[in-house]
Amino acid sequence: MEPYKVKRIILTNTIELELPSNVKIYPVVNVSRVQKYKDQVEGQKKEWSLLVIIEEEERYKVEKILNKRKFRGRDRYLV
Repeated sequence: MEPYKVKRIILTNTIELELPSNVKIYPVVNVSRVQKYKDQVEGQKKEWSLLVIIEEEERYKVEKILNKRKFRGRDRYLV
């Protein structure tokens, strides 16, 4: 997820984030879900997954599945 600015502090444990209009999540979150943004170390190579578009739907090419588990009745994969 991208770094977002804190719009306002609602309670001691709740904040409202300043989100772009295309992000479809509720902007109020618990502070336990937020981390301070750390910039990339100078000289560190940023690796992006290969984006593949299949039938007008964006998907990523997976090199290897490391783990699989069930969460709320659906399979979740660690890639």
